[in-house]
Amino acid sequence: MKINRFDPRKHKYFSLLGDIPNAPDRLHVIGILPNERRPTVAIVGTRKPTSYGKEVTQTVATELAKRGVVIVSGLALGVDGIAHRAALEAGGTTIAVLANGLPNIYPATHKSLASDIIKSGGAILSEYEPDTGARDYQFLERNRLVSGLSDAVIVTEAATRSGTLSTVAHALGQGREVFVVPGNITSPLSAGCNELVKQGAHPLTSYTDVLEIIAPDLLEGQAVLALGDTLLESNIIQLLQSGVRDSDELQQKVDSSVSEFTTALTMLELNGVIRALGGNQWTLR
Repeated sequence: MKINRFDPRKHKYFSLLGDIPNAPDRLHVIGILPNERRPTVAIVGTRKPTSYGKEVTQTVATELAKRGVVIVSGLALGVDGIAHRAALEAGGTTIAVLANGLPNIYPATHKSLASDIIKSGGAILSEYEPDTGARDYQFLERNRLVSGLSDAVIVTEAATRSGTLSTVAHALGQGREVFVVPGNITSPLSAGCNELVKQGAHPLTSYTDVLEIIAPDLLEGQAVLALGDTLLESNIIQLLQSGVRDSDELQQKVDSSVSEFTTALTMLELNGVIRALGGNQWTLR
């Protein structure tokens, strides 16, 4: 894989990066960078997300990527990987910032993901010289680039002592917007998020919360979610919008027979309106 070298001060996409404290003099890149500055968000969080964290990460990354927002993260396990993959599946652009030198990929389990990012027109980048190994302190250094590249940082799920909070600290020091997905007050993996909300971070309940601040033009002309082909399908969609996920609860609320309900779910899934989460749970695509 060819490694290209860029001076961040001389590339339009890196226009925000040149103004951050301790800005890098050179970046090593594999893949393709946007030619112009585009709305960009970093999506970060725990390496061991709950099903809730996985769902909201995928949903937010998907909806933003569909609308042309570049998704940046650190290629780590958990939230990072989910955000990158969701952006790819949505046909969007994603950039991974590594804490080690190229062309090595860390963690090694994400080599195929890194390859897919490059093949799909995205990029992998690092400030470190080629073949530099990953060291603990470099992950914290890397986080300033994740936030520095972005117009906003989104935290989907994080504990109170999460390394994710260092990215938030960099974002605040760089004048970036910080959005946080509120979580269950009994979940340790939402404690960091809920604390950030208390401290004044923007609570995120929809991807539109982000676009309203960093790219309101991308909201213009957005279509309202289509109704189903039948009244039953439309009722299921409305319940999913309201937060109901469990199949048994959905059937009870729409008051239909098992066969009718199963047929409606099948048609909605085939039409790309909903997707299965496993464990008898469903969500909108």
